[in-house]
Amino acid sequence: MRIGELARRTGVSTRALRYYEEQGLLRPERRSSGYRDYGDTAVSTVRHIRLLLSAGLGTAVIAEILPCVPDDTTVLAPTCPELLDGLAEERTRITAAIERLAAARDILDALIATGAAGQRPGGQEM
Repeated sequence: MRIGELARRTGVSTRALRYYEEQGLLRPERRSSGYRDYGDTAVSTVRHIRLLLSAGLGTAVIAEILPCVPDDTTVLAPTCPELLDGLAEERTRITAAIERLAAARDILDALIATGAAGQRPGGQEM
């Protein structure tokens, strides 16, 4: 199938599909005309890429993981246990980022509460 058909079937823009190709995540064949030709498995590959991106993983990590996700029913193939340490590290990185964001939110909440306490009804300062 051509790139437009893959985009339609997956709901992903052609620009994103080209980016996935640049990152080595998709490998279409090339027709003699130069057009990309994606196989039927490209639909599930794009779905896996989107899922892994939504989990906060970067494309370099996804490139390592994709060969270990052989189909739509297997989460991680038993032949790839070495990825578990890397996934645990990614989880730790994401958890730290969440904690930093929560701390920033708490600071903003305190600033907002302090500012709101110094206001009279109607928005005038006391």
